[in-house]
Amino acid sequence: MVLGTSTRLVAGAMTLVCMMLIGPSAPSDALFARPPVEPVRDVVPNRVMTWNICNPCAESDVDRAAEIARHAPQVIGLQEACVGDVERIRDYLEYLHGLVYHVEYGSVLRSWGRCGGVPWSPGGFGQAVLSAAPMTDRVNVEYPDGGSEDRGYMGVTTSVGGRSVRVFITHLAQRQQEAVRAAQVDVLAAAVARHDRAIVLGDFNAVPESPELAPMWKLATDADPQCRPSLAGTCTPTTDWRSKFDYIFLRGINPLRHRVQLTSYSDHDMLLADLKPI
Repeated sequence: MVLGTSTRLVAGAMTLVCMMLIGPSAPSDALFARPPVEPVRDVVPNRVMTWNICNPCAESDVDRAAEIARHAPQVIGLQEACVGDVERIRDYLEYLHGLVYHVEYGSVLRSWGRCGGVPWSPGGFGQAVLSAAPMTDRVNVEYPDGGSEDRGYMGVTTSVGGRSVRVFITHLAQRQQEAVRAAQVDVLAAAVARHDRAIVLGDFNAVPESPELAPMWKLATDADPQCRPSLAGTCTPTTDWRSKFDYIFLRGINPLRHRVQLTSYSDHDMLLADLKPI
């Protein structure tokens, strides 16, 4: 048993060294990243997070993992995520911070320009969910019309606070494509409506009062009770251009508290929510 543990730790350390040296989308300063935060031994129960990590952006996955580890969510949704970056983030979370996550990928685009790899086998690009509990029943759906870039949603079933819940993650069409987003929301909302308890994470590229988000507001509420689809609502911005584009929609689940965490590692801030036991 001791030999097995030692072997695993050595292998993990060697993996990190190799990742830092040859990771296809790791920036050249990865070896000189700031010291990580103190190791965390467990996730925070009932805490979920969504974060558009920005791509293409020359950021270190070591730093991204350290940002996530400071909050240790039970469930993490990432958008604009390359498979290689997510694999490294997951490994750094485990070997540098003591946080162990399962991962499911919702890649909808294979992009050499965004994710590296080789021209005949480019990296997968899209969404990813990291969960402290195992995930099952994964579905990955590409929207019929992605707009200027392929887009989609992924759904998984996992455990939050000890109870089963359906988690969705999406990234809707870019700005100035309202009609495309409206059609995408219709597809997503139809899937969410089939579940009594659901968490929907993502970058919707639309402010709360945007007409295309109406189907989501009929099904769910924002993790921030003060944020509503009207000018009377008070919604904290989540982007560098001070708009709220990122959401944690809750269906059949009540929020306890929420936070927008500013970060220098993306043009989107981290959005976190602690949920009441479900």
